[in-house]
Formats: sequence, C-alpha cells, structure tokens
Amino acid sequence: MNPVYDMIIIGSGPAGLAAGIYAKRAELSVLVLEKSPVSGGQIINTYEVDNYPGIPGVNGFDLGMKMREHCETLQVPFVNAEVKEFSVTDKMEGEIPLKRIVTEDLTQYEARTVIIAAGARNRTLGVPGEKELTGRGVSYCATCDGAFFRNRVTAVVGGGDVAVEDALFLARLCRKVYVIHRRKEFRAARVLCSRLLAMENVEVIWDTVVEEICGEGQVTGLKLANVRTEERSEIEVDGVFIAVGTVPESDLYKGSVQTDQGGYLIADETGRTSAPGVYAAGDIRTKQLRQVITAASDGANSVFTAEKYLNEHRI
Repeated sequence: MNPVYDMIIIGSGPAGLAAGIYAKRAELSVLVLEKSPVSGGQIINTYEVDNYPGIPGVNGFDLGMKMREHCETLQVPFVNAEVKEFSVTDKMEGEIPLKRIVTEDLTQYEARTVIIAAGARNRTLGVPGEKELTGRGVSYCATCDGAFFRNRVTAVVGGGDVAVEDALFLARLCRKVYVIHRRKEFRAARVLCSRLLAMENVEVIWDTVVEEICGEGQVTGLKLANVRTEERSEIEVDGVFIAVGTVPESDLYKGSVQTDQGGYLIADETGRTSAPGVYAAGDIRTKQLRQVITAASDGANSVFTAEKYLNEHRI
C-alpha cells in the first residue's frame, strides 16, 4: 500500500515544478504526478521566453528542462501517470481530511494536501475542417510544426501574446504570414505588436473570423468573415496556427473544488481553494496574468500555504 504523502502535486509545468522544489526544501514527503512524458507544460512549445528574469531569450523547452533538472537534483519523485479520479475523502487524519487520487493504471494515492497544477489546453475554433485537418495543416503549436512550412504561406488566428509570438516565429520561416484577429487591435504586449507590424511578410486581417478551414487531406485555404461588414472572403494558405486561448484542465476537480464560469479553479495568490488542503497553481486557477513567472510564484505560494496548514493541523 502506498504511503500517505504530505503533498501530491498534479502537473509538472512551471507551477508544479516550482512547487516540487519548495516542497522538497520544506522537507515534506512529496510526489509529482505528470501525464506527459516531458515536464514543462505549455512552455516546452514556446520558441523563445524573453520575459523570465535573468534568462532572456531562453528556449521554452530548455527552460522546462532546467526546472525539471532542479527538481531531480533535490530528488523530487515523479510518476508518469494521468489522474483519472480525485476526491476529498471522509477519512480523517486528525483534523485533516485525506485526498484520494486514482491514476489511469488504477493506482491509488493518498495525501494530506494536494496542489492542482494541471494547466490548460488549447481552445479550438469549432469550425468546419478544423478537426478533420488537424495535423494536416491545422496546428496549435507554431514552434512544434512551423518548420514544416518553411517558405510557404501560413495564417495565425488570434490576437494575444501567444498568437503574436507564433506569427513572429513563423515570419522568420514562411514566405508570408496572415494574422487573423476578430478585433481591431491586438491584446498582446506592445513590444510584441511593434515587432510584428514591422515585418514585411506579415499581413494582419482585422475584425475577421475564420468560418471554415478548407482542404481535402491538407489545408489549402480559409473562408473568412468580417465581423463588422459581414463581407466574406477567402485566402489560400498551406497551414493555419490557432492561438485563441486555453481551456483549464479542471473537469476532474469540479465536484470537489469551486470553479468560476470559465472553469478555472477559484483561488487567490495563496493557492487556497474551497476544499480544505487543496490548492490551485498556474494556468488552472483564477488570475489576471498567466505567464511562466506567475505560475512559478503560484507553486511557491501554494507550498508555503499548505505547509502552514499542515503545521496547524498535525496530530
């Protein structure tokens, strides 16, 4: 039978990895559960992270690996497994209700505290052709798939930081890059927007949405609609990169932890959720800014808060 851990961390993106570091330094018995064979979360798909203090211009994959290596140096234990069940049980250890986690291979774990750092997944457009052509010209990761479109024509859909960063990355490789945004201005950081608008091979199509992704077995074009004039148009592209936000990986926890309308786990910077001894960190929690630095901060804050909880309620 598995031991009862002081803390189980679900997810090993920047929030989970930072939590692992802080938990081990606090001498807590800790375990990290990660469904992906590679740690780092969404940053491993980022070509360049230029806003993490002290490491300007670092490759996202490299940054994720450095964080994982830091955990391994401290001997933080990892299990590569997907969580399938989560509950706060009626089983008590003193004043602490134990949390039960069941993974895909039906292994059961118990913990006094849990940090949910499961992150978020890419949001889809939900238009005809998207599902059918995913992997055949439709992509959600420019740094993963951009090299396949060298010297070709691509489009990026979105107007936030990720969309603009994707377009900048693709502009270095592609003959032409369209950026399709439903509003008349970007939501991305100004410095990123300035760089993008200065690129000669980038064309921004404002106030426009994608109505259909066209192609038989491979993307060949997009059907567009202007949201102001309702004018329809088509463009020919070899690939389309969708960057319209994320959806929190929170479905598994909604029965145990309170969420907002968007499905994000409600928690402040301490990480506390509505469930005793359960904390949320990183992209899965309610917050204003979802960045590597805020995710790492969440991980640290959650461990600090959980450690206080354990000290106050130990038998």
